Amino acid sequence: MKVLFVCSGGMSSAIVVNALKKEAEKAGLEMQVHAIGTGEVSDEMSKGWDVCMVAPQIRHRFDQVKKAADQVGIPCGPIPPQAYTPLGGPTLLKTVKELTA
Repeated sequence: MKVLFVCSGGMSSAIVVNALKKEAEKAGLEMQVHAIGTGEVSDEMSKGWDVCMVAPQIRHRFDQVKKAADQVGIPCGPIPPQAYTPLGGPTLLKTVKELTA
């Protein structure tokens, strides 16, 4: 599964990406996770992603990202704020599964 994570950049993004990867490994799932900024959305959307998630820090850009995802048929949803806690991995994996169900 390929997960595109749209964020504002920075250390919090790396923490969330790593948490999702580790949780996927624990669950025996092969998952590629890639974080990008909002300026790269139009270029990345056509590269075969299974799901797109938008960080809470850029929720004001959610509609823009969702529109780009809808154009190529990728499920898109917000990353829940609790993903930035110690239980972030399970929360992220649950959200990915819900978006792709």
